[in-house]
Amino acid sequence: MRNSIGDQRPFYPRDRALHPPAFTPNYKSTVLRAPQQALLSLESSLSERTGPAFGHGLIGALDNDLIRNYGHGGEAIGQRIVVYGRVLDEDGRPQAGTLVEFWQANAGGRYRHKKEGYQAALDPNFGGCGRTLTDQDGVYSFRTVKPGAYPWPNGVNDWRPAHIHFSLFGHAFAQRLITQMYFEGDPMIRQCPIVRTIADDAAIEQLTARLDRQNTLPMDALAYRFDIVLRGRRSTVFENKLEGN
Repeated sequence: MRNSIGDQRPFYPRDRALHPPAFTPNYKSTVLRAPQQALLSLESSLSERTGPAFGHGLIGALDNDLIRNYGHGGEAIGQRIVVYGRVLDEDGRPQAGTLVEFWQANAGGRYRHKKEGYQAALDPNFGGCGRTLTDQDGVYSFRTVKPGAYPWPNGVNDWRPAHIHFSLFGHAFAQRLITQMYFEGDPMIRQCPIVRTIADDAAIEQLTARLDRQNTLPMDALAYRFDIVLRGRRSTVFENKLEGN
């Protein structure tokens, strides 16, 4: 697939009231990474609005099936779900050919990572990552298991709610987005120190996937819908990392 030339119009200004502040001491890693000087606002350049975009390469037949794409003679264990949605620009137009990557913990809340500190069991048939391309209507989908919550060394008893990480490469360099998706009805979302850096309730809702019973796969998997908006004042937020918007 060839990369298309992006929309050359300037992007909308970011809404700083929507995005959380970079310095939020209750989310401890921000103490070290927050900017020490006032931010500068610069006009976007033509190169930022048109490229370079990520080269897609080939997508494998099982890249969007986390239940099977790491299997060693079996399938991943856990509650089976389908995650789908549309990728749009800030004017609501579908973004076809957008590379969507995703990664997550397994059903027990553990990542397949050499520095993982949580002692929940690894699933030998679950790798925890995949990728797909949006179709002509900006729609993406993948099959996986619902990830578990897990503790993390931010506070004495802090836990991350169930979530899936997303990385998107749009049609322009400035449309690069890294974000996270939470699950509707999870009480731990509002307890999370990372989520609590977001003051705008609507922004938190934008990070929350909705249970969609109409698109459930009978006797197989529940469906969750998560739409994503690339770049600008209406974009999906990524907690307090402004470089992803």
